Amino acid sequence: MRGLVRSVWDEPRPPDPPRRVWRDWALVALFAPLAVVEGFLRPDLPLRVLAVAVTVALVPTLLWRRTHPLTVVLVVFGTTSLVPLLTGGVPVETNTQGFLLLVVYALFRWGAGREAVIGMGVMLTAVTLSFVSDRIAPADVLPAIAVMFSAIALGVAFRYRSRARMRELDQVKLLEREQLARDLHDTVAHHVSAMAIRAQAGLATSESRPDAATDALRVIEAEAARALDEMRAMVRVLRRDQPAELVPGRSVEDLRRLAGRFRSGPSVEVETSGDLDDLPPSITAAVFRLAQESVTNARRHARHATRIEVRVTADDTTVRLRVSDDGAGGPAAPPGYGLIGMRERATLLGGTCVAGPDPERGWTVTAVLPRAGAAT
Repeated sequence: MRGLVRSVWDEPRPPDPPRRVWRDWALVALFAPLAVVEGFLRPDLPLRVLAVAVTVALVPTLLWRRTHPLTVVLVVFGTTSLVPLLTGGVPVETNTQGFLLLVVYALFRWGAGREAVIGMGVMLTAVTLSFVSDRIAPADVLPAIAVMFSAIALGVAFRYRSRARMRELDQVKLLEREQLARDLHDTVAHHVSAMAIRAQAGLATSESRPDAATDALRVIEAEAARALDEMRAMVRVLRRDQPAELVPGRSVEDLRRLAGRFRSGPSVEVETSGDLDDLPPSITAAVFRLAQESVTNARRHARHATRIEVRVTADDTTVRLRVSDDGAGGPAAPPGYGLIGMRERATLLGGTCVAGPDPERGWTVTAVLPRAGAAT
């Protein structure tokens, strides 16, 4: 119980409350004349002029109900409780003062926890004073409290609905950041790794084969051009604020670009089988990125590897990707951002991705994705 009270007391204000909008001025423009009209239409209203004047004076407090909710509550309930003491207990209440429910709502919608607790005490004290001074009939006490708590409940409901919405938006932003991180890693790391490998090969053979440096520069230029094209495509999508794939569309046929024999490093063989037509774009993009990252890791880390095999098979329900190399085996290293991104990509589509050393030789990455894809 003490923990609950402490958490309520320490509750901060919701961020960025709107200061004033046109609706606030419209409320002031509505309730002030309404109080005057009520004064003319109710000749039986006690202390009519004073009651209308107090009501009109309190209407502008609506302009500060969100930015200074506790102060507004203290002003309106303090005024409505103290003025009758100066008039010998004669109430100066009007029907127009129903707008005070907006003040109660704003306190629990926009106020801090301690402000809400203090404001609750002020309101209950005001109701108690009205009951003790016979300004409110005993039969009307419970309805008055029920109406007040209705406004409180509405304010609390909208407050926590807004908080839930903010948490949902934060989660969406986090997922988008993770997706962007994966795509940046997959796009940039692949091409930069290829450039680094070619540059190292060119430097290593430059003395014995001067033309190797020229060949390496051509490969580096091509890889840099591809990296720039993919980065531009990602930037275009981000600038358009489209909740679509953050990377250019890829198909299974693009896997052929990974194949080839190189003057340095292992060769890459790509083989596909099964029905690979009509796959969702999310699945084809994932298969390409998973294969691309696996090939990049193998070329960078597989010691003494001479061959990398990429196999993609599909049936009626699943698409399977297997990337293996014949490099020297070794203990499994802690997963880096690439492996983490691969597993996340597969999981978001409802599939799995497992990577690890083979019992005999090399390293294998196996991914199984549902053919229909999954909503992310």
